[in-house]
Amino acid sequence: MQYTANDYKAGQPRWCPGCGDHAFLASLHKAMAEIGTNPDDIAVISGIGCSSRLPYYMNTYGFHTIHGRAAAVATGVKVANPKLTVWQISGDGDGLAIGGNHFIHALRRNINLNMILLNNRIYGLTKGQYSPTSPRGFVSKSSPYGTVEDPFHPAELAFGARGQFFARCVATDAPGSVEVLTAAARHKGASVVEVLQNCVIFNNGAYDSIYTKEGRAKNAIYLEQGKPMIFGENGEFGLMQEGFGLKVVRLGENGITEKDLLVHDAHCADNTLQLKLALMEGPDFPIALGVIRDVEAPSYEEAVEAQIEEVKAKKPYHNFAELLATNDTWEVK
Repeated sequence: MQYTANDYKAGQPRWCPGCGDHAFLASLHKAMAEIGTNPDDIAVISGIGCSSRLPYYMNTYGFHTIHGRAAAVATGVKVANPKLTVWQISGDGDGLAIGGNHFIHALRRNINLNMILLNNRIYGLTKGQYSPTSPRGFVSKSSPYGTVEDPFHPAELAFGARGQFFARCVATDAPGSVEVLTAAARHKGASVVEVLQNCVIFNNGAYDSIYTKEGRAKNAIYLEQGKPMIFGENGEFGLMQEGFGLKVVRLGENGITEKDLLVHDAHCADNTLQLKLALMEGPDFPIALGVIRDVEAPSYEEAVEAQIEEVKAKKPYHNFAELLATNDTWEVK
């Protein structure tokens, strides 16, 4: 059956006008239609926060859980019913603060979940406290003189937890968002998609440098498998290796051509270069968008199923009646 975005829509979104959640939701609907999974075979699990209202706007199974526990509940759903396609929706606070431990262990176990991290670098629902991804010095209601903490980089956390899939998009970039969401769905195992978005009320402008098409042309690089790392409004810049790091070069300068540039390989098992790309920040480097890492590995729920079948095959009983018959029996008259 051919599905359209409307087949996955439900309810009337209740987010602030201009919130990145609106744009991301539209991209998710489009991605699901492109993937073509029956809505009855999808479960959307969320925690607490503005973004965690998303299951209400999906014509699928959904579960709005408690703060920080989306990954734990999503894990239970997937292991209990591996046939379901499970999407987990969390904000940077819900996913990386109270839910940080669940986040890293879901990645370590490589559970086949599509984990979406909507990162606006602020607690929006509770009215503007700094979050685990807020930059050092960030002024908020809970840090009026500027936070003295260094933030998590979601990519660094995901890679450190042995994550096998990491992608990044900007909420206002519909084509880029649909592309990474469909790639995440195709990946077998835990996939993380970091969605960069502004909170128009409490942290507007957090990603202004890449929030428009023109800004992304100047300040972002779209990584494509097997292609040279080129960026710029006219494709005039590229990335090369310099020692153990990266450097930005201008094509044509000092005889530099496309052949001198790094070529993206998201499938490389060694994540050294992928992490360097994921950690690039402006103004010296472009922000990396697209699929940064995509490596195959055994998934948790498949391993559990295989283990159950292996154990069952070695047992002399296969149901409760046979279990009773394996012990001494007697008849009471």
